[in-house]
Amino acid sequence: MYIKRILLVIALLGLVVAGYFANFVYRAMIRPNTAFNNELAYIYIPTDADYQMVRNELEPLLDDIDSFDDLAKKKQYINNIKAGRYAIRKGMNNNDIINTIRSKNLPIKVSFNNINSLEKLAGKIGQEIEADSLSLLQAMVDEAFLKENGFNEATALGMYLPNSYEFFWNTSAEAFRTRMLREYERFWNESRVQKAAEIGLNPNQVMTLASIVYEESKQAEEQPKIAGVYINRLNIGMPLQADPTLKFAAYKLPKYENTIIKRVLNEHKEIDSPYNTYKRLGLPPGLIAMPDISAIEAVLNYDKTKYLYFVADAERPGYHKFSKTLAEHNRKALAYQRYLNAQGIRK
Repeated sequence: MYIKRILLVIALLGLVVAGYFANFVYRAMIRPNTAFNNELAYIYIPTDADYQMVRNELEPLLDDIDSFDDLAKKKQYINNIKAGRYAIRKGMNNNDIINTIRSKNLPIKVSFNNINSLEKLAGKIGQEIEADSLSLLQAMVDEAFLKENGFNEATALGMYLPNSYEFFWNTSAEAFRTRMLREYERFWNESRVQKAAEIGLNPNQVMTLASIVYEESKQAEEQPKIAGVYINRLNIGMPLQADPTLKFAAYKLPKYENTIIKRVLNEHKEIDSPYNTYKRLGLPPGLIAMPDISAIEAVLNYDKTKYLYFVADAERPGYHKFSKTLAEHNRKALAYQRYLNAQGIRK
């Protein structure tokens, strides 16, 4: 009888333990534990985050944070935090959530174009990845890095080719810079380097000229013709006389801060700057903007014409009229100046 009682007690204890364990398994591992209505919710776990930071991110998204704590401890997640961006799906249980934030770091798409300075590029990228704009800018202008890879501060913007790229959210400033260098080197393959050499330019010079072409025209079909004009001028030792370079030089002066120059005037042509291509021969020291890929290809595959001049076409906004002689150009330029006057555009 005594033995039977012992066995009964053991059986009852076993049932209690089994029940507790079953309840734990259901509560911690099987029961859905999300508290949001959307199909997905995203959490961002910073580099060097501790478990409390992860818990703070998750708590508003979960019905029962305590059951999550229990399983996180059992699975030793609390000592193995992984930085990144993770998607929590509606209806997930704790086990699914832990497996997700342990191994399923999601990339994000980062896109940029039409940016005219490293400062603005750093500001944009700093809004999309973990690295902040200051650390990004410091990495971008690091003298040792630039010198080692054939850039300087004036040409450094050319390393960042406008496109869409995938990055992990927790990418560092240095890792972002390194990835962009790889993309640049991939773009400047043997064929493109050879084309540049045949024109008499290196990749940095191509990028500089492409930035001028791009600022002159956003029309891809017209860019090779504009590039051809500038290359013709370079080949005969004629100043580029590129209005976008004058605007670039002007905007660096306090006088033109917070202004928009709609019309290049004689006063702009007198600005003392290495970017004043009316006064100085050859290419300016570096890029004036981030050129689109189409503008880079336009320089490498420029139209071989005898045009030396072009002026904006009032009848086709965004396009230009081309001329072979100065007399022909002056007539077309006068017509465009009359159009600007009629529109009340004086500066």
